[in-house]
Amino acid sequence: MRILMILLATVFVLSACGNNESQTQDSQGANDTEHMQHDESGKLSEGLEQADDPEFPPGSKAIIQADHMEGMKGAEATIVGAFDTYAYEVTYTPTNGGKHVDHHRWVIQEELKEPGDHPLEPGIEATLEADHMEGMKGATAIVEKVEDTTVYMVDYASTLTSEEVKNHKWLTAEELAPLKE
Repeated sequence: MRILMILLATVFVLSACGNNESQTQDSQGANDTEHMQHDESGKLSEGLEQADDPEFPPGSKAIIQADHMEGMKGAEATIVGAFDTYAYEVTYTPTNGGKHVDHHRWVIQEELKEPGDHPLEPGIEATLEADHMEGMKGATAIVEKVEDTTVYMVDYASTLTSEEVKNHKWLTAEELAPLKE
């Protein structure tokens, strides 16, 4: 009887640790990123304006504190661009039938279809024009959070593979730390 109880307890614990069907970010904003794309062109959305006085100016270095992707947290980044906009954390189901994505960080105002001039409120639906991940472009998203902020495009080398990542979109100042030399 004791062995049966131990087996049942083990099965219960292991089933609680099972694979979740949706992609979810942790408290740091990490995604399951198997379908993350890297648009190395650096192409910017129409209407996006450079920040006048960013905390991290283009050409400067910083340490990435976010873990949106594996190998990102702790990497040294070179700031490619800094832009003032509204940044959104969104939840959506990819148009390609991929797994539901919860709390994706970040999509910016200029990457939404017909967003208007004012920020969208949490709970509002929006159509994504961004294509950071497969199936993102054209997906209907729910706005979870909005920030009036400066977003940064960065280059960095993965801390896991040393692979160079060019023009990664987007990080906020809170997700970067000054490089200590």
